[in-house]
This record gives sequence, structure tokens and C-alpha cells, in this order.
Amino acid sequence: MSITTLLKSTVAALAIAGSGSLLAQGTPIDAAAFDALVAAGPVASPDVIAASPWASKIKQAGALRLGGTQTSNLFSLLNEKDGRMRGFDAGLAQLVTRYILGDASKIQFTQVNSSTREQVLINGQVDMVMATYSITPARAEKISFAGPYYTSQAGVLVKSNNKAIQSYNDLAGKKVATQAGSTGPAILAQFAPKSTVQEFQTHQEALDSLRQGRVDAYVTDHTLLLNALSLGTGDAKLAGAPFGAQDPYGIGLPKGSDGVAFVNAFLKKIEADGTWAKLWTISIGQRTGSTAVPTPPALP
Repeated sequence: MSITTLLKSTVAALAIAGSGSLLAQGTPIDAAAFDALVAAGPVASPDVIAASPWASKIKQAGALRLGGTQTSNLFSLLNEKDGRMRGFDAGLAQLVTRYILGDASKIQFTQVNSSTREQVLINGQVDMVMATYSITPARAEKISFAGPYYTSQAGVLVKSNNKAIQSYNDLAGKKVATQAGSTGPAILAQFAPKSTVQEFQTHQEALDSLRQGRVDAYVTDHTLLLNALSLGTGDAKLAGAPFGAQDPYGIGLPKGSDGVAFVNAFLKKIEADGTWAKLWTISIGQRTGSTAVPTPPALP
């Protein structure tokens, strides 16, 4: 798939690091480069906006209502000093906002988690959800997805001193954390059916349960686990390579919204002009030691 090169290079580096210390010192995002990239993003012409009822509604309201997260180090992290969110998802959301409104800061933010992402769209509380949001058939029955704009797989995180768990094959009989409402429970049912699964409402709660020794491992999207490692605490490591089916990330939109076509056209535009690759490099590549920029997933 499109991100195979990234996954292989990251896994190889982590295998060399051994203890999960590849990112032990943590690498903060280059805020100046991120802000400059967003500020230089494209702006749609009036006729492009007028052709989309979804985009026109946002333009008339003067703000894009975004459902997202603030604690994902590589994808969307709030900097409390300047009040800005930065990361791969945050950058795409800000670029979409600039594309529609000419100003990337015109975002009304709503915090979501794995269990609330569909509901805020169904209730009309937000215009768009961007939160490492895996595209699944069950979710697509309730909402619509633009994208995919990124792909991942599942991964296993354990404490740094854990030598008993080398991969998902060692999870039988172990207590394993995952997020409620995520793809984690289904992945564990398929690949580690003899494990004891404990579901938590948030990524942070699952991480805390691992660090406190209440579970033996944490299984979720590989990219979310890279987030945990990139924080530089040094108390956890990846156990084995990513596994399972490729996991496409999409942008959640109201069911049947014409915003799907609008956002996909926007994604094609920033992929073609190099903005996607630059955002990936600033948000993820430079911070995980990955130099090979992946090819974006194919869009409809």
C-alpha cells in the first residue's frame, strides 16, 4: 500500500533501537515551518466554493466546525503557550479551513474521542471530523468519508522491560488494552482471541493502564503508538512489526454530504502541489527519523 515504505523504515529503525529508544529524546515539531506551510496553502476561488453547498455553508458561517483531538503528538497536539494545534491532521484541517475561508485560524473546535466521532456529525455539531479516523463499513453506514489521506496498521505497545511479548503472537493469556469504539477490539478478536481485552474510552487512559501495570500490552493504530513513543518518555516500546489489514484514515463528514467530493478535490490539489509531502515531513518524517516520503493513498 501507499505507506509501506514508511512502515518498513520505521520498524527497521525501532528494531535497531531495541528498547524503543529511537525517539527517547523527543523531537518537537518545527512550529515555524508548520505555520509557514499552512499560511502558504491554496485558497479556493468563489466559483469553487459556490459549487459546493457544504463549503458554501461554512463560508457563510465564517468558521469551520471541527471535531478533533488535542493530544496526538504527531497528528494534532495543542501548544498551550501559543494556543495553536500542530501535526499532520491539524495541518490538513487548517489547510481545508484556509482553502474555504482564506484564514486557517477560523476553526471552532470540538474535542472528540473514538466513541463520539460519529455522533457529533449525526447531531450536526461539527462540519468535519479529523482525528486519525479509520474508514470502516460500519462507520460508513452512519456518516460519509472523504479520503483516505493516510494509511496505517495495528501495533503492540509494551513496557520497555517486557521481554515476554515480542509480537501479537504472544498476547494469549495476557491483559490487553485497546480503545472502545476503535478498530482495536475487532483486531484483537482476529489476531489475539485468547487475550483478555480491556477497553478504555481514550488513548491516554489505555496508555496509563499500561504504564501502571494494569495491563500487559496496548493494541491500537501503529501511528498512535508512534505518537506515544515520540513523546520521549522512554518507558515503552513497540513489540514486533505492524500487523493486520491496511487501515485507511478518512475525514468524517455528514452522511451524503457533497463535502466528500469537495474535500477529495482539495486533497488531490495539495498532493499534486507538494503540500501533503511537506506537511508529512514536518509533522511526522523529521520527528520519527523517516526520510522516505510515502505516496499518498489513491483517492476515489
